Amino acid sequence: MIDIAIILGSTRPNRNGAQVAEWVSSVASTRTDAAFELIDLRDHRLPHLDEPLSPLLGQYQNDHTKAWAETIARFDGYVFVTAEYNHGLPGALKDAIDYLGAEWANKAAGIVSYGVSGGTGAAFQLRQICGQLGIADVSRQLPLNLRFEFENYSVFTPTAGHSGDLNTLLDQVISWSTALAALRAGADMRVAEPASR
Repeated sequence: MIDIAIILGSTRPNRNGAQVAEWVSSVASTRTDAAFELIDLRDHRLPHLDEPLSPLLGQYQNDHTKAWAETIARFDGYVFVTAEYNHGLPGALKDAIDYLGAEWANKAAGIVSYGVSGGTGAAFQLRQICGQLGIADVSRQLPLNLRFEFENYSVFTPTAGHSGDLNTLLDQVISWSTALAALRAGADMRVAEPASR
């Protein structure tokens, strides 16, 4: 069974993202082709990046980083739920991504974004970051416009069409996560090999 994390990337008070992430989780829970878990960055309390070494080395010093690495490593793919602030992604989400290296690699990701323009600026930045980390971001994206999909800019009102679009995104994340399993297994073997000599 493929394991997919739904990562809620905004930590600000009164965020709209909690409604969106819970809806994504609710739609995903009706599927039988993967297991889904909602990961809220608020629950991890990561400070501004405070690791002394590059995450590429995988030599994490802090307990909060080690716990975050264990959380992210156990998933085969991700759905990022991101707000757009000033045409970019939230700082908390960028920091959370930057903490780690190999834990992200050879996995797939979909993006559900929201903002005045559907969060497309944040999604664009996130795609660039995914490419750098070896995350295969799928082509389907779900942009949610605060003016049209949120009553009074605050109450999320998804339609049946949104559910269909989300399921298409999830189809892609699951298929790509499955296809990349061989690469993940090969990477695990290369990491383990020196220790077995």
